Amino acid sequence: MAHSSAAAARRRRAAGPAPSLTGPASDVHPVLRRTTAPPAALDLLAQARAGLEEATALETPNERYATAHLAALRTAAAVLAARGRPETSPRARARIRSAWEVLPEIAPELSDWSALFASGARRRARAEAGIQGAAGRRDADDLIRDVAMFLRLVERMLVLQPVLPQPRPDADPPGPERPGSSDAAPPGRDLPDAG
Repeated sequence: MAHSSAAAARRRRAAGPAPSLTGPASDVHPVLRRTTAPPAALDLLAQARAGLEEATALETPNERYATAHLAALRTAAAVLAARGRPETSPRARARIRSAWEVLPEIAPELSDWSALFASGARRRARAEAGIQGAAGRRDADDLIRDVAMFLRLVERMLVLQPVLPQPRPDADPPGPERPGSSDAAPPGRDLPDAG
């Protein structure tokens, strides 16, 4: 009798486990759901999205560049609103730092983006001042594309996050003999969507 139940277990394993609500997390694909980002962060993301759309419609490169850079700044501010903690010491509160300096401390995964936009802050100031040729057409186009990717990444980071069901305490950990188990990250988790 034990022999037939072992054979049945092997057949079930060979066919693969059926996805279930009570099965291990490896049997279920991640589901995107809305998280509770603070209203201030959501408002800043909406302002950034509107600013980016405005930048694409503007005519002069200086205006397009300055408006797109402001959209990037609002996007960074959304991250700070969602994850930031107020400074505790009066001396630290008195020191003024740019969002591009603070962002890598709050969200280290955005350090490269912070460096990119920090490097354009001076050009944005010149463009806002109306200095002729502060930003060329290509500068503005490149920045608009970069800000669009940054905004999309931050929106996904703050608003949509994959949520996996927790495995049951009595469930066996997935092993190499189980179909569907893999050490690889789920598709789309390691690269930002450029859409």
